[in-house]
Amino acid sequence: MVFGRKNKKVVPFRTAGELDAMAAAGAIVGRALVAVRAAAAPGVSTLELDRVAEQVIRDAGAVPSFKGYHGFPASICASVNDRVVHGIPTDAEVLAPGDLVSIDCGAILDGWHGDSAWTFGVGDVSEADRMLSEATEKSMVAGIAAMVPDNRLTDVSHAIELGTRAAETEHGRSYGIVDGYGGHGIGREMHLDPFLPNEGQPGKGPRLVVGSVLAIEPMLTLGTSDTKVLDDDWTVVTTDGSRAAHWEHTVAVTEDGPRILTLRPAGSE
Repeated sequence: MVFGRKNKKVVPFRTAGELDAMAAAGAIVGRALVAVRAAAAPGVSTLELDRVAEQVIRDAGAVPSFKGYHGFPASICASVNDRVVHGIPTDAEVLAPGDLVSIDCGAILDGWHGDSAWTFGVGDVSEADRMLSEATEKSMVAGIAAMVPDNRLTDVSHAIELGTRAAETEHGRSYGIVDGYGGHGIGREMHLDPFLPNEGQPGKGPRLVVGSVLAIEPMLTLGTSDTKVLDDDWTVVTTDGSRAAHWEHTVAVTEDGPRILTLRPAGSE
């Protein structure tokens, strides 16, 4: 789950044992996302997907971190097509062939949070949608690579932006980097300072140290970078109706390189 800007203070850091605890929560999130993707088919409602995720999370002895968070009514955010983030699952929203679906999911295990998202198509999607999701994933991967000791916060932001620009060059088109939303610190709370923009100049903000943890989550569109919130006070959509994609992993800085704490089961990518 992604919120807007917050005041930056320090990048939270954890002990090795605490990172293991976060990875246990993150693994549950990964399994839930895989189960949701497996269930996503034409004719299936986004509320049905929400039930799948909640079942996986609760069966693992964890708690859905989104449900009830500031009043959010579901266990996942299901954002379809022009919905960027925070889409509320409903019975009325039924998937159709060619839909582009972004699922954001969180779980709490033993007090520690995991937070992850990915975008996938329902059946065959357009080439433009496929490349949009690929570009968003590559931007996330570029940000993950910058999670090393002594980097500054905006070094990660800049890496995400460079990942987007590299995808634009490769794909021969431009992407909108969603304005005002980004990643965040995470630990015993889902959203902690600092806010992590998905673009910007390097070399600014607090330093990363061994054990620092951030949720890295770029959001790209096929058009505008501008969004609006619907009347449900949650769902964020593009102002021009263009499609959006959202990828996220919770990532820690270690002496051996970045550690993804929200790994999905092997072979599920």
